[in-house]
Amino acid sequence: MLRRFVVILFVIVSITPLCAQDHAANLIDSLAFAKSNVERAKLSSCIARELKDTDWNRALHYLEYSEEVAKATDSDKILADVYVEAADIYYDKDVLDVALDYYRKAYDIYNQNHDKQKIIELENDLAIIYARLNDRDRALFYFKKVYKYQLKQSDTVSLAKTLNNIGTLYYFKKEPDSSELYYLKSLEIAGNKDAKLYAYLYANLGRVYFLKDNKGIAQDYFEKSLAIAKQDLDDDSRSLVFQLASDYFFNSGQIDSAIIYARKATGLLKNDTYSFRNLDAYRTLYKAYLKKEDYKNAVTSFKMYDNIRDSINVEEKAVNVERLKLQLEYSMKDKIRTLEEHKKKFTYIIIGLSLISGLLVLIVFLLRYKSRLAKVRIENELLEAKKQELNARLELKNSVLIARAMKEIHRTEIINDILEDLKGVNQKAVKQETKHAIDSIVKQLGQSVNTNIWKELEYSFEQVHASFYKNLNKKHPELTSKDRRLCALLKLNLSSKEISQITGQSFKSVENARTRLRKKFNLTNTKIDLVVYLNSLN
Repeated sequence: MLRRFVVILFVIVSITPLCAQDHAANLIDSLAFAKSNVERAKLSSCIARELKDTDWNRALHYLEYSEEVAKATDSDKILADVYVEAADIYYDKDVLDVALDYYRKAYDIYNQNHDKQKIIELENDLAIIYARLNDRDRALFYFKKVYKYQLKQSDTVSLAKTLNNIGTLYYFKKEPDSSELYYLKSLEIAGNKDAKLYAYLYANLGRVYFLKDNKGIAQDYFEKSLAIAKQDLDDDSRSLVFQLASDYFFNSGQIDSAIIYARKATGLLKNDTYSFRNLDAYRTLYKAYLKKEDYKNAVTSFKMYDNIRDSINVEEKAVNVERLKLQLEYSMKDKIRTLEEHKKKFTYIIIGLSLISGLLVLIVFLLRYKSRLAKVRIENELLEAKKQELNARLELKNSVLIARAMKEIHRTEIINDILEDLKGVNQKAVKQETKHAIDSIVKQLGQSVNTNIWKELEYSFEQVHASFYKNLNKKHPELTSKDRRLCALLKLNLSSKEISQITGQSFKSVENARTRLRKKFNLTNTKIDLVVYLNSLN
């Protein structure tokens, strides 16, 4: 959701990169003949950018070298530029916390040097990255600083884009009045230079007025947005407007229009099938067909939606694993780099103190002792990092278990609803051909219904937490199968609301079951948390 939030609704003001995109081989050759650390720093950053998608380890090496030689220049400006380039590279790799760390380092340097233009560029970057991290208050803080600066400039298009970004943040904060105010300000100063901005603004205003239950004005703005999209936008921007319009038309009860624009959006996204935008379009499409009782097209659309959703889930899991790997690599490299800097300082101290022969032996012993301490500290940090990695993998597996259960339940509910509707249609059908066709569809859908969701979830749970059930049964053999199921779901740290969704019980029933479980565990008159107790059974 967060990536869609940034890509779909924000108009990002681009920042000029540190260097042009040349071939990595030519840049490496140029690096060998570089005469100054300034040139080496810039070329190394360029090489890292070129290699980031093909050879990450080498890219990381050139990033570190670039930072090292930039520090040797004694130029804050060069070092800040290198930090920005490193932040951009990590941002492209979707490692947002590391990117944020580099942006803030550069931002501090520009503030010390009072470089106003660079400060504004970094504040825009910080606003965007905080928005992606879902920290909307900080994102608003930096966007408003950019807005105040742009008010003094003559670039009305950039100012309009910033106002649009602020309006979007208020929209997601569920403050439609503030959102409307900034969108209208943006529309007022935008001029007619940027058709894409106009199309997005009209769509955003349509969404705001629909949220405020002013459907007439909302309809007018969406029609304006669609008019621009049909004439002046590229296919990518047009697909976005069509997808937003289809969602609006469905929510406002204009089912035929929702189908038309959802189909147009999916048609424009043929080369980007497995995307969130295409997923949203197909979701709207199958819901609209269900509303029209066009079950054949509803089934076809739902299958496509389900395929895209499965593909995106797999892709997101892979990205999460890669992100964790990059974060651990960065953390360890940073610690090693700090240790190396400390070692250099100690070397200088040794050289200075070596002139005093009487203290030489004492210094040697002292350094050996500190070296041992440093080694032990690094080993402890490595063990801690490994522990964190194992915990992260366990959390990922738990998330997969939960996601799988929720997905299967949601999928089964939808298919069962469709089956019930088809059976009703079959009873009303007159022609035998129609009945046979519906029976065939019912049979196909019936084969897709998973009636053993809990058994599959329990089997997967036992694979991840092998010793949990063994210890639970050993300590509490009197538990029923329902008690064991509730213990497993609590072990996954699910709330009562989430458990009620998975098991089909009411919220109150789940709460009562938790109370009974505490009583069986003899925890009724204690302050011990039920989940903490279950976690102790590993």
